[in-house]
Amino acid sequence: MPDHHPRGARPTDPSDAPMFPLRTVVLGAFVPSLVFEIGIGAMLPIIAPTAVGLGADLALAGVLAALLPVGQIVADLPAGSLAARVGDRYAMILAGAVAALAFAGAAFAPGLATLAVAVLATGAASAVFNLARHSYLTEITPPLRRARVLSTLAGVHRIGQFLGPFVGALVIHGGDVRNAYLLGVVTAAAATLTLVLVPETARGERPAAGSLRARAAARRAARLAAGPGPTMGQVLREHRRVFTTLGAAVLLVGAVRGARQTVIPLWGEHLDLDPATTSLIFGLAGAVDMLLFYPAGKVMDRLGRLWIGVPSMIVLGAAMLALPFTDSVASMSVVAGLMGLGNGMSSGILMTLGSDVAPSSGRAQFLGMWRVLQDSGGALGPLIASAGAALGSLAAGIWVTGALGGAAAAALARWVPRWSVHANRTTRRRAGLLP
Repeated sequence: MPDHHPRGARPTDPSDAPMFPLRTVVLGAFVPSLVFEIGIGAMLPIIAPTAVGLGADLALAGVLAALLPVGQIVADLPAGSLAARVGDRYAMILAGAVAALAFAGAAFAPGLATLAVAVLATGAASAVFNLARHSYLTEITPPLRRARVLSTLAGVHRIGQFLGPFVGALVIHGGDVRNAYLLGVVTAAAATLTLVLVPETARGERPAAGSLRARAAARRAARLAAGPGPTMGQVLREHRRVFTTLGAAVLLVGAVRGARQTVIPLWGEHLDLDPATTSLIFGLAGAVDMLLFYPAGKVMDRLGRLWIGVPSMIVLGAAMLALPFTDSVASMSVVAGLMGLGNGMSSGILMTLGSDVAPSSGRAQFLGMWRVLQDSGGALGPLIASAGAALGSLAAGIWVTGALGGAAAAALARWVPRWSVHANRTTRRRAGLLP
């Protein structure tokens, strides 16, 4: 378990941990992430209409829209190798530059093939950006403040994607749909520029004197002196037991959380609700979701990861089980709010657990595989719910995803104490982190 403290260094309370480098975290991770995700959020609703405008039917338009998460999953493992090779911050800068080019390609795509490549490249750039910022914050944030930082990062991600469609609608209004893609160019470029201007700070390190170029050269020299590090294959082999046990819990959590974004619109359609009404209900769930990221992180830091992981999955799973019993706007709104509550409680839980168990050597490669499991679960959940509808029973599909919430809670309860010293106060005490 990676986060053991040296003998004699035993804080009596998680609050005693030293503060992370605030300027580096806010300007080096939170602000670029918020700006970057606004561009992604603006892009999401317009991929399918753009494809239809270029001659695709609805089925093909849906496939093109799905290329964004496909690009993320395909690029997760290469993202880990890239971040390990060039460093987390430089990987984020590279991803931002690629995303800006991909947004521009989507804006001016002459045909469906170009649009497909642009969407796939945007998903891949997003994977690199997300992986690198996760690895970066894992390095510079003390373990006993880690959950608050990573849950805030997850909250920033949610806020960005929540605001994105509204900002996109504003720039499209009275103009061309390509304006939303051009907004993405601006947000990706702004996120990249912020990363270039903010100096990198390693954990426990004061910002070095001298130019940015001198500091960058010193960090590259340090990486070269440390050697190439383990390969992706070596990391996967060495940590295969983590991936096949705790990784199964990650897959289940990702599936339940991913299904949440699909079951509300599908059930609204089943009830013949007006699309605007369904959107309002979905927005209500998103608003509740965004309120809880910092309290969730604080509980995880003070009491342990299980105090959030298990209850959040129970609440989210129970809300999904209840959804097919709703038959009105009011009842559906209540259940959607409960889904937002459960999902908001889980803010940052997977990133925090990944940081807890990631090795110091090969950290980026490890987190690349971790995100493969997380993103694959996020893609699997909606497919399960949609499969129920395709087989003639949407309710059955939703109930299956709800049952996965219980399975996810059980898997977390079983495997988190096995691999993370921060599962609860008991595991911390056994590890010597508490008296």
